[in-house]
Amino acid sequence: MAAESARILDLRRRVQADPSSIAFAQLAEELRRSGENAEAIDVCRSGLARHPGYLSARVTLGRALLELDQLEEARDELSIVVRSAPDNLAAIRGLAEIHQRRGQIAEALAYYRRALELARHDPELEETVERMEKQVAPAATADPAESEVSIEALFDFDRLVEQLGAETPPAIAALDAIQDGAAPTPPVEATAGPARPMPIDPFAHLEAGLRSHEVRRVPPSAEADTGEPSHRDTDAEALVELEHWLEALRSSPR
Repeated sequence: MAAESARILDLRRRVQADPSSIAFAQLAEELRRSGENAEAIDVCRSGLARHPGYLSARVTLGRALLELDQLEEARDELSIVVRSAPDNLAAIRGLAEIHQRRGQIAEALAYYRRALELARHDPELEETVERMEKQVAPAATADPAESEVSIEALFDFDRLVEQLGAETPPAIAALDAIQDGAAPTPPVEATAGPARPMPIDPFAHLEAGLRSHEVRRVPPSAEADTGEPSHRDTDAEALVELEHWLEALRSSPR
């Protein structure tokens, strides 16, 4: 500490004896390292007025301004250095720190990467770049809502009713009640008779019934000649199939 103070005193005497001496840059750097940033800034500005192209003194000025949190002025000084000397490591690291303090992580990371290219295998820079890359990288988390499949995504019930040519059947109304959170009223069977066996796979059973319904449909003009069942009969069969499927859906555990 005593040797450093003697160094500062000697440089100060030299600059006072010759204000145009380039020793001002060394004096300013020694002052900055000892924490005398305000005096270092004054010495730099005075010397740069006579030697504006002295880049090392401008780096010292920028770093002293950065220490006093005068970020805008520090950025201006260090940017001048980087424009004239793109490989000036001290100026690049100073700009990286300025952006980091401002919360501009992507910009800071770009400067830190540039600094690491100039100072390869610098452990401090490597650790900084790795840490900031994790901050910048978007989180690769899946949205649970995207994996949910609604009943509407499986079947277009409005289109189904339109194709069957019928009003909204009780089964569709019951499904709407389930989706709205209301307790549905059990549908009343139109015809008496033995209970139909419950299909093992309601989705597959319904799809098979609908496909069979499409195959069996014939034009009205051909019904009398072909002897095929009326499309009204097949519509009713398809609706019965749909009601059974929905009944199975309501009774299945959630």
